Amino acid sequence: MRTATISRNTNETQIELQLNLDDYSTIQVDTGIGFLNHMLTAFAKHGRFGLIVNAKGDLDVDPHHTTEDVGIALGLALKEALGDKAGIERFGSALIPLDETLSRVVIDLSGRSYLVFKAEFANDHLGGYDTEVTEDFFQAFAFNAELNLHAEVLYGRNTHHKIETLFKALGRALRAAVTLNPEIKGIPSTKGVI
Repeated sequence: MRTATISRNTNETQIELQLNLDDYSTIQVDTGIGFLNHMLTAFAKHGRFGLIVNAKGDLDVDPHHTTEDVGIALGLALKEALGDKAGIERFGSALIPLDETLSRVVIDLSGRSYLVFKAEFANDHLGGYDTEVTEDFFQAFAFNAELNLHAEVLYGRNTHHKIETLFKALGRALRAAVTLNPEIKGIPSTKGVI
């Protein structure tokens, strides 16, 4: 079973996160930020990941620390759960529509951290969530998981729809990339390590 449990405690946040790449029967998310809960639940549901997140942060300041630190913890959990990455597909991509919006996410579990993020949001806030921290979440996730991540809103109008399609596409692209393929022998790289 490819699983990981991450505890991250700082002066700003306390996070307990469990990720299961192979059993998505349990999805429970409580970050104290309603919109972030919704996004992480959508990510797990559409990626078919088991995910438990309990996060407490300095929301009296703003949602930035909590959102970014959850991204860090999720990235660390993915890296640990994948182990040596033997037999995985490695690459994944997804195009996700939601009404007027279409977004694309492409992933390479390369062991090299890189983010390309292209999205503009008309609304600064959705409930208690600052929309600009979406990129910070994706950055924290990509760099701590050590993966190459391209995320782009191709078009759309509604800020909620734009962010939701990015999280759903992240889940679907990651599902494709972490899938074990019996035809792949060992590490899927000419280098022999990723």
